[in-house]
Amino acid sequence: MVAEVHKGGESWRGVSGDAVTGRAVSPRAHFRIGSISKPMEAVILLQLAAEGRVDLDRSVQDYLPGLLPEDRFQEPVTVRQLLDHTSGLPQDFEGDPAVPSPDEEVDRRFDHLTFDEVIQGTLRPEGRPAPGPRFSPGTRQEYNSFGYRVAGKLIEEITGHPFRAEVTARILKPLKMRETRAAVPDRSTPVPRPYLPGYLPRTDGELVDVNVQGGLPTSMTSTTADLDRFVRGLFDGSLLGPAETAELFAIPKGVDGKPLPYADASHCTTGPAKGTACFSVGLMSSPMPDGTVVWGKTGSDPGYRSGVFASRDLGVRAVYAVGTTAPPASGPPPVAQRLALAVFAR
Repeated sequence: MVAEVHKGGESWRGVSGDAVTGRAVSPRAHFRIGSISKPMEAVILLQLAAEGRVDLDRSVQDYLPGLLPEDRFQEPVTVRQLLDHTSGLPQDFEGDPAVPSPDEEVDRRFDHLTFDEVIQGTLRPEGRPAPGPRFSPGTRQEYNSFGYRVAGKLIEEITGHPFRAEVTARILKPLKMRETRAAVPDRSTPVPRPYLPGYLPRTDGELVDVNVQGGLPTSMTSTTADLDRFVRGLFDGSLLGPAETAELFAIPKGVDGKPLPYADASHCTTGPAKGTACFSVGLMSSPMPDGTVVWGKTGSDPGYRSGVFASRDLGVRAVYAVGTTAPPASGPPPVAQRLALAVFAR
């Protein structure tokens, strides 16, 4: 694990050894960030909105006609609903009965998937029924990665550039995130050295270092220092104007003015507002034991789990990454929860 915390003007950095070999890990270690790239997608679309090139309240059907099959998706899904997880769209490859074995998980790590491949494989699958909406858009919230595949496709259609080019020009270069790299299309890439080793188990128990992976157009590697730089630039107005920054902290509400209900018990289960929406455009809110509310995002890639969170005034910030030895999982790992308790306990 690598982690860093900034609180009350003081900073702390810590590491633990390689989960398998016990060898030392550098505090400057690189790792895969998984869904922490989602706030970066949101930033790009918010910037495009500020430039007048995207209307967050205009529908996906208008921008990408034919992408959502009309016979199943008759209600409009807005760009904002993609970003705040209220679209009601299916999950990635929903309905696929094939559960990969541990060996298949290991062997698939080199695979590449484009936005189009995920979208078509989900909405127009071969050999199984095609999914429809999970709920009416804007009536509930449910964490949905598929909406961000559509958002990535929208970014590339509007700008005419691959995601890698847009995230580099709009976020990585302006914030001087020199240790962060976006995926190279159609090429498996290693995590740069020094790196945090992450492992997947085979059926026979062998642990395979999954440093080299393919992934999605939004797959990225970074460091704790660069992700701290990102969250500071995200909150302090370096990337977005006031109106767009406000979207990062706006929980979606229903016609009654109350936060939307959350669809299940997978997220939004703590604090006084538990059971209701806790995701905004790109971020999630998390109440801490001392009453502080932090905003940020977790991420998961094969062999890696990570997170970056900060209080809105940036007075408290924390970044962590864990190199795993277990099959892919969702949610923060226990060590991250212990870190949060240590930082935010009264």
